[in-house]
Amino acid sequence: MTSKTRSLKNKALLLVWIGEIWNILEATIALWSALIASSVALFAFGVDSLIEIFAGAVLIWRFSKGKKDESSTERKALKLIGATFFLLSGIILLQSTATFLGYFSRPQQSVVGILITISSAIIMTILFVFKSGIAKKLNSKALKAEAYQSLICDLQDLIIIVGLGLNILFGWWWADPLMAVMLIPFLIKEGFESFEIKQE
Repeated sequence: MTSKTRSLKNKALLLVWIGEIWNILEATIALWSALIASSVALFAFGVDSLIEIFAGAVLIWRFSKGKKDESSTERKALKLIGATFFLLSGIILLQSTATFLGYFSRPQQSVVGILITISSAIIMTILFVFKSGIAKKLNSKALKAEAYQSLICDLQDLIIIVGLGLNILFGWWWADPLMAVMLIPFLIKEGFESFEIKQE
């Protein structure tokens, strides 16, 4: 391994660690806010953050141990990540349906939820730019996929902000679970992509 490659991997590792620390904070606040506000959208946001933490842990392990980008162990871990996206989609669908039918409490307004999603959108965009640049130089599919996940998070953040915002502005509680359901196609897409990563 050349010094340049080692330097790039160290930078990638640092970026992933930054993402991990942020996602731990993000998941904690989002899940707490979801519990307080009975928000399906914030719950989905928080669980997705937990999935990102797991995905980041896979990359930290690989870069720390110097494994190949597409090792057998990593591919198995990525498939597990894909399975968690499918599981999250099912949970969101069930929880949203139950909320619409009145089995769960109506989502309440959450200013904290708005603030954490806006912060996430900004930080994830910055991380995406730096991670994707390093992934291209290292020709790392796994790092590229993890960086792309950060970009997808931005789109998810915008959807969640719309749901939370409509509830705050107009009292449209149904916008919260509706926006959560709109996340499902993106989650399923991420799930399938985790299974499609092949060894170079």
